[in-house]
Amino acid sequence: MAKPSLVLLLLVISILYISSTAKSTATTTNFIKNSCSATTYPDVCVKYLSSYASAIQQSPKQLALTALSVSVDKARATKTFVVKFGKMKGLKSREYKAIRDCVDEMGDSVDRLSQSVQELKKLGSKSKRGDFLWHMSNVQTWVSAALTDENTCLDGFAGKVLDGKVKASIRQLVVNVAQVTSNALALCNKLAAK
Repeated sequence: MAKPSLVLLLLVISILYISSTAKSTATTTNFIKNSCSATTYPDVCVKYLSSYASAIQQSPKQLALTALSVSVDKARATKTFVVKFGKMKGLKSREYKAIRDCVDEMGDSVDRLSQSVQELKKLGSKSKRGDFLWHMSNVQTWVSAALTDENTCLDGFAGKVLDGKVKASIRQLVVNVAQVTSNALALCNKLAAK
């Protein structure tokens, strides 16, 4: 049987480790919340980025990169969902055309957001300021274009003629992607301003 002093020592070490981990997680979560407060949709930002706290730590670059990655995943999933909608029976001609256009726009959005992720990954900690600004300018341009693509998808469903479940379902998903993308752009802008 272990000696009481050894058990006590292990218990103290365990408590210190748990306490340290909890403080680290709280600090990272606060970093994410503070950073997200500068976005247009702070609650959405915190919701989608908090689960990545351990990877983000307190790195503005990792925060922006994670936000972009989440945006890519959301855009890709939305495109897949919209493709499935296009295969439904009984679609009106205008619904089918709007869906087909939206699939194209969401595909462009996925491509541009993916380019942004790759561009941001190229930035090293020792990047020269000029190189940093050039890469960040590319990221900002592509994320802005992706946001435009998402909004253009929604424009295809304008008007009362297309009101209904198809429009409502697609709109809900695309609006969520646009919010996540807008937040990613805000975090990239914040990173570029440093």
